[in-house]
Amino acid sequence: MNHEINQKRQRMFQKPFSFTGRIGRTEYCLTYIIYVIVAVIMELLMNSQVTEVGVIELLTYVIVMGILCWFCFAQGAKRCHDLGHNGWWQLIPFYVIWMFFVKGQENNHNN
Repeated sequence: MNHEINQKRQRMFQKPFSFTGRIGRTEYCLTYIIYVIVAVIMELLMNSQVTEVGVIELLTYVIVMGILCWFCFAQGAKRCHDLGHNGWWQLIPFYVIWMFFVKGQENNHNN
């Protein structure tokens, strides 16, 4: 049992930007916690500028948020696969909330 838990921990976030594979609820929830933390930090940094935001700051913001969105969509696609659906299902309104709570399917090989 302890060996099985260690294997699951080692597999978390191994390929966070890949759209193939499966992830469970825990990794998916951690993904959104990471997203919220980084997005809030970026917003605070952008709004803390007393003067106008420069090109470098704006470019950094766009790049970081783009990477963050890719990360979230990739993790969402893998969570959809774990539920037996295509990754596009995450675009259905409120389906993201469903993905937080529903247990994944056993022996599902949908990638």
